Amino acid sequence: MMIMKKFSNILWGIVLVAVGVLLALNSLEILPFDLFFEGWWTLIIIIPCTIGLFTDGDRWGNIIGILIGVILLLWTRGIFTFDMLWKLVLPVIIILIGIKMIFGGMFNTKSAKIAANLAASGETLRTGTATFSEQDMNFDGEVFNGAELNAIFGGVKCDLRGAIIDRDCVINVTSIFGGITVLVPDNVNVKVNSNSIFGGMSNKVQNKQGENIPTVYISGTCMFGGVDIK
Repeated sequence: MMIMKKFSNILWGIVLVAVGVLLALNSLEILPFDLFFEGWWTLIIIIPCTIGLFTDGDRWGNIIGILIGVILLLWTRGIFTFDMLWKLVLPVIIILIGIKMIFGGMFNTKSAKIAANLAASGETLRTGTATFSEQDMNFDGEVFNGAELNAIFGGVKCDLRGAIIDRDCVINVTSIFGGITVLVPDNVNVKVNSNSIFGGMSNKVQNKQGENIPTVYISGTCMFGGVDIK
């Protein structure tokens, strides 16, 4: 965390130095340019997201921010019309979800391996689905191996605080215009991998250092929805 913060400070320092040099060259008329060019305000979106791409954990959120900033810049420059932008919104969202799911599936091998091992041993994931409704799942006193949670225009609450978790397990989530809450016990770590478009996962669990601490791998898709882990 400290290294990432230092790296972020270095990048912001480079940006400030570059801006200062450009302003100096502009003042001396060595490199004259219009400081407040049409669409300059989109840089307020593009620059922080570009830096966040290298320093933040939510890289896909920053990629989406960069894309939005560039599209708005092209719109202000007259390259895109508003009607064209509106027509492109849905295709771009679908493409981003597809790309994220492809690469997420390629690199999220740990959770996929756990799910495959469960299937091979004949164990199944507990399923919780809420469509235009609410569902509470409680695992008090049960050995928890994994679950699949789906919230579509609804909400799912999965309470694992009283569950027995003695090995790595996986929770697959899908939240579309809905919300999912996962409550975990104090003796586990949590790792998250999400495909998020206009939504996301919030992981409030502080991971512990040490050996033999089971990990709950939570992965899935959030589209206009969210997953809260605490």
